[in-house]
Amino acid sequence: MNSTTRRRFLGTTALVGAASATGVAGATASSAQGRGPAATDAGPPVVPGSVQYEDLSRGVNRRWAGTPDWIRVPRTTGQVVAAVQKAVDSGRRIAVRSGGHCFEDFVSGPGVRAVIDLSALDSVEHDTRRRALAVGAGARLGQVNEQLFKRWGVALPAGACPTVGIGGHTSGGGYGPLNRLHGLTVDHLLAVEVVVVDSSGRARAVIATRDKNDPRRDLWWAHTGGGGGNFGVVTRYWFRSPGAAGADAGRLLPVPPKELLVSSVVWPWDALDESSFSRLLRNYGAWHVAHNGAGDPESDLYSHLAVFHRSGGAVALNVQLSTQRGNPERRLERFLAEVGRGVGVAPKTVERSRFPWLLSTQWAGFADRPTGKRIKGKSAYHRRTFDAPQTAALYRHLTRTDYAHPGSGVLIAPYGGQVNTVAADATALVHRDSALMLMYISEWTDPAEDERHIAFLRDLYEDVYAPTGGVPVPDASTGGAYINYPDTDLRDTSRNRSRTGWQELYYGGNYPRLQQVKKRWDPRDVFRHALSVELPALRGGRR
Repeated sequence: MNSTTRRRFLGTTALVGAASATGVAGATASSAQGRGPAATDAGPPVVPGSVQYEDLSRGVNRRWAGTPDWIRVPRTTGQVVAAVQKAVDSGRRIAVRSGGHCFEDFVSGPGVRAVIDLSALDSVEHDTRRRALAVGAGARLGQVNEQLFKRWGVALPAGACPTVGIGGHTSGGGYGPLNRLHGLTVDHLLAVEVVVVDSSGRARAVIATRDKNDPRRDLWWAHTGGGGGNFGVVTRYWFRSPGAAGADAGRLLPVPPKELLVSSVVWPWDALDESSFSRLLRNYGAWHVAHNGAGDPESDLYSHLAVFHRSGGAVALNVQLSTQRGNPERRLERFLAEVGRGVGVAPKTVERSRFPWLLSTQWAGFADRPTGKRIKGKSAYHRRTFDAPQTAALYRHLTRTDYAHPGSGVLIAPYGGQVNTVAADATALVHRDSALMLMYISEWTDPAEDERHIAFLRDLYEDVYAPTGGVPVPDASTGGAYINYPDTDLRDTSRNRSRTGWQELYYGGNYPRLQQVKKRWDPRDVFRHALSVELPALRGGRR
């Protein structure tokens, strides 16, 4: 979850492939990653009364606490197969957790009776046989960054929050500070190992690759933006950039910038009226629309504009850019000048520093570690900068006097660049022509305030997109929503008043193809949640 600027804003204003990596594309995986317990051993269960139960029945979002009959923390693919089989044989509905950052109750819902926690499947290894870097689905992004860079000097263009799990992050597409330079996480996905359940109820592990001759390629494709919890349990990913040659691990993925210039500036809310606020947002969006092409000289520049309720004191902009391109200080000043042109309020610089790349991934400007928070989130892709009705709606709600909470607002991040060079149907992630990614977010701690904060966020979001039925329908201006920021409101016709269903908002024209993958690989609908891909015959059916 790229929610890191929220914390910065508030602070400044108040797999080893040896066992399963055969040389055959799409081969069935063996029962274990490396040596380990036999496939019939699902590992010890954590049950109600176990000391771990309170922790393992919850994720990061404290709104949700599950009551499963058991939780297992497998250490091998074989144990995952056995755990899935036990759940299927006993008729228990199953859910899977990687990092646990889900906005909705997909893992902790009342119908979930069995949970598989993947946190022990966290290896990061060089698979010489596949000429790829293998990452366990339970690894956290901070760990992936550290291992890939320290050992081989490479990086994935993945998210900024170090505690997010690679499992769900990748399956939903994955974006972050390097995406304008190197595309999405899934643009470097070579293969995926998945535990699936066939029509007879038998669990097994299979490997699917991007090889065009792989008969299981459709399962690989579905994990390039089709979202988590849809087709099976991912246990491992293999990454290798398209066009990468040889077996040298240092050449299999992008090399990140050696050093970054980072900066935080703020505009005091008290100095902003509706006109200056609108100009600030429109300038920010317009800059990214103008610099949205692949190979743009400013494609290394990444930022978050944190526009939260005025009770927080300021609108904050965090920026990073490579120091190896031109004059970084001059480029930064030019960017800030263009964003601030005509605003009439000079921003205050809170921080300006230089960090080597790995240290920059821990910079508080991006690297949020949300703990103990209750969270509601929404999302939107924008193809163009903000129009006048959108900025008016944002200003109206963020300056409301009947509501005051600095943890509610919208985090605006750049998209595009290299992301937009990939065809919309080449991966399951269809949103390939956007300039901005918006995360609408509210975080709080008191359960008694749930309705208040959720209502505010709904009002804000639905007002911004009121001309299109309260949601960002794909049109010339906006482009739908991001499945890694799931929002069940989008399937509620009282909140989504457009003629565009949630399926199209998240998946566009790729949804029917995802349904066919679902039919082939999860014909019993074992893996499901409120926004999961539906079997063709079950559309609108059980969930």
